[in-house]
Amino acid sequence: MLLVKTIVENPEFVIERLAIKNRDARPAVEKIVALDKAKREIQKQLEDNKAEQNGLAKKIGELFKNGDKQGAEVAKGRSTELKTIIKEQEDKFQALDKELFDTLVLLPNLPYELVAPGKSAADNVEIRRGGENPNYEGFQPLCHWDLAKKYDIIDFETGVKITGAGFPLYKGKGAKLQRALINFFLDEAEKSGYQEVEPPVLVNEASGFGTGQLPDKEGQMYHCEVDDLYLIPTAEVPVTNIYRDVILDEKDLPIKNCAYTECFRREAGSYGKDVRGLNRLHEFSKIEIVRIDKPEHSEQSHKEMLEHVEGLLKKLELPYRILLLCGGDQSFTSSICYDFEVYSEAQKRWLEVSSVSNFDTYQANRLKCRFRPEGSKKPELCHTLNGSALALPRIVASILENNQTEKGIKIPAALVPYTGFEYID
Repeated sequence: MLLVKTIVENPEFVIERLAIKNRDARPAVEKIVALDKAKREIQKQLEDNKAEQNGLAKKIGELFKNGDKQGAEVAKGRSTELKTIIKEQEDKFQALDKELFDTLVLLPNLPYELVAPGKSAADNVEIRRGGENPNYEGFQPLCHWDLAKKYDIIDFETGVKITGAGFPLYKGKGAKLQRALINFFLDEAEKSGYQEVEPPVLVNEASGFGTGQLPDKEGQMYHCEVDDLYLIPTAEVPVTNIYRDVILDEKDLPIKNCAYTECFRREAGSYGKDVRGLNRLHEFSKIEIVRIDKPEHSEQSHKEMLEHVEGLLKKLELPYRILLLCGGDQSFTSSICYDFEVYSEAQKRWLEVSSVSNFDTYQANRLKCRFRPEGSKKPELCHTLNGSALALPRIVASILENNQTEKGIKIPAALVPYTGFEYID
C-alpha cells in the first residue's frame, strides 16, 4: 500500500509512475489528496473542540465554586453542545478515513525508474541468456506430456478423474524427480543462508491483504467459504506474514527464509496450448525465497536473489533467459520484477519458471512490518522481496523435453545424488 504522504506530497509523480503500469491514477490520486485534506481539517476542528471542552470542565467547577450558578449553567450548555459536535466530527472523520483507505488499497505499487513502459509480456526487456539449447540428432523430440505417457511417470487422465484438469498424478520416477527437485532447491537455499520454514497452506483474509493478494486477486484464489480461509497461491503469503505487526532490530536484517509448499491457483480464463500438460496447473509444488530488509540494502538483496535463481538453472544445465518486466506485465504489488524463463525445444517456446520481485515498502505498509534503526526510537518500514527458487512444473517439463535421448531422459548431474538414478527409461 502506498504511503498517503507520498501521494499528497508528490501527486503528479505518482500519476506519472502508475501510468507506466497502464493505470490512469489521476482520479484516485486527486480523491486521496482531497480526502486527506478533509481529514486534516476535521482533525484540527476536533482538537480545538476537545480542548475547549476540557477547558469548560475546569471552568464549570470554578464557576460553581465562586457562586456563579448562571455562568456555570451556560458553560454546561456549551459543553453539552460540544459533545454532540465532537461525536458528529468523530463519525465524519472515521467515514473519511475509511473512504481514504478503501481508495488507497486499490492503487498498485509504483514501478522503479528502471521499469520501462509496455502493454504486455511482448514488451519485456531481455537482460541476458545462459545455457545451451539441446541438439537432437536422429530423432524427433517429444513434448513433455507425450514423454510422461511414454515413460509412465505423470498420469494426467487419472488426475482429472480424481480432481479435475490441472491436477496431475506423479508416479514412479516422476514422483521421485519431484521429490529430488524439492530437496535440491531447499538444500541450495540453505547453502545461500536461507532458513527453512514450513508454513500453513491456508491463510486468513488479513494475511492475503498483507501481501496484496486481497482485494486484488481474490478471484484467482481458492476460497474455503465456511471458515473464510484461502489456499495460498505461493508461499510468499504465509512466509511474509510471519513479520506482520512486528518491529525488527536493524542488526537482524536482512532476514532470509525459504519454504516448500504446495500452491493453488484457479487460473480462471486460461486456455489453449499454454495450459497443456504441466504448462499451467491449479496445484503445484514450489520453493519460495523471501527476504525482509532495510531500504538501503534491498537493491543488493534483490541482486543476490537473482544470482541464486540463475545459479540453480546453471546447475540444472537448462537454457534460460532473464527478462526485466515492463510496466504492463508487472504485478499489482511489485516495484521491479525479473522473470526467468527456460526454453523448451520440443514446444519451441519459453516457459516462465521464476519471478523475483522487490516490493519496496508496499507490502510492509500493509503488514505494518517495521524495523528500528540502531540508535533510533522511531521504527521505519522494511522492504520485502521474494522469488521462486524454483517452481517445479515447468522445470520438470524442461528437464524432460531438453534432456531426452534415444536411451531415455538424462537426469542433470546435480540431481543424480537426489534421484538415485541417471536416466528415466
